[in-house]
Amino acid sequence: MNIAFFLIPKHEVAVIDMESTVRQALEKMEYHKYTAVPLIDDEGKYVGTLTEGDLLWFLKERGTFNLQELEELPLRLVPRRHDNKAIPIHAEMESIILQTTEQNFVPVIDDQGIFIGIVRRREIIEFCAKALFSEEKRR
Repeated sequence: MNIAFFLIPKHEVAVIDMESTVRQALEKMEYHKYTAVPLIDDEGKYVGTLTEGDLLWFLKERGTFNLQELEELPLRLVPRRHDNKAIPIHAEMESIILQTTEQNFVPVIDDQGIFIGIVRRREIIEFCAKALFSEEKRR
């Protein structure tokens, strides 16, 4: 099975550019109702994952919730506690299944590290469940 079968392409995924502000990141995550989003640089390369927790801890440390102040703070100042590991589009299915045990989504990159989309845990679980249940029916 090819990973591309499960791929949600970049144009269907909310991503945040590293040059964004903290306020822009908060608003995008709120609008899309995401708890974590891929971060990309100005060349379109995947650089990490921003989570609600990252933003919350950053705001707590700064002691500010003033939206005007957050508009001035660059996102690159926010420490990230965990970045979802990306996989290349030509990776084996076993590797993506293993990664989804640790991550809600797996960023997918091309050979130059350009972000091309994600594979969500939900699609992998559904695929595995269908395979398991259809195997049980054949017995």
